[in-house]
Amino acid sequence: MSAILVVEDEERIASFLARGLRAAGFVPTVVGSGGDAVAHLVEAAPALVLLDLGLPDVDGHDVLAHLRQHHPDVPVVVLTARTGARDTVAALEGGAIDYVTKPFRFEELVARLRLRISARPAVADRELGLGPVRLDLAARRCRVEGREVELSPREFDLLAAFARHPGHALSRDQLRRQAWGGDEDGGSNVVDVHVAALRRKIGVPVLTTVRGVGYRADDSPV
Repeated sequence: MSAILVVEDEERIASFLARGLRAAGFVPTVVGSGGDAVAHLVEAAPALVLLDLGLPDVDGHDVLAHLRQHHPDVPVVVLTARTGARDTVAALEGGAIDYVTKPFRFEELVARLRLRISARPAVADRELGLGPVRLDLAARRCRVEGREVELSPREFDLLAAFARHPGHALSRDQLRRQAWGGDEDGGSNVVDVHVAALRRKIGVPVLTTVRGVGYRADDSPV
């Protein structure tokens, strides 16, 4: 079952979408603001984001821009009452893979979502990077400035979790969930141990300690 993040502030529509998507076999999570959407994506990446443009805190185009910058592998389908050509073109040029206007036929929406999710590249086909650090997810190989660095499976998974959220301050618990599903033995201290090992092995300052929070990965280390 595919997880879908629904960003919709109108309660009636949000409730309808949640019920319908659940009945269609998806796992929907509904948030009512752009800020909540950004916070949710730090915790977990869904298979797709269904995004309304008329949000109460920020314009949906700004949310779309943030998603494309920080979560480029998550497809976004815009679902909105805005029918103007300018909004449609702006959303598609801004990185949305589809644009559905309200009112809509639910069966058609489900068909579009299934098509877009099935067309999504597999995780194993992607490459991640943090500045000079490149991760080949298919081969599970790490290169730093062209040289190959040998990482343990846990170290590789942790570095991949950092690379999926560049610029975000992540707590140790968030990192454990992102990298290992939260089931790693040793409590939060295990993250500190693996971060220390990563810093030593990769040799470039892409991992920064954030006092009182955890760590942040910087895409352009200085």
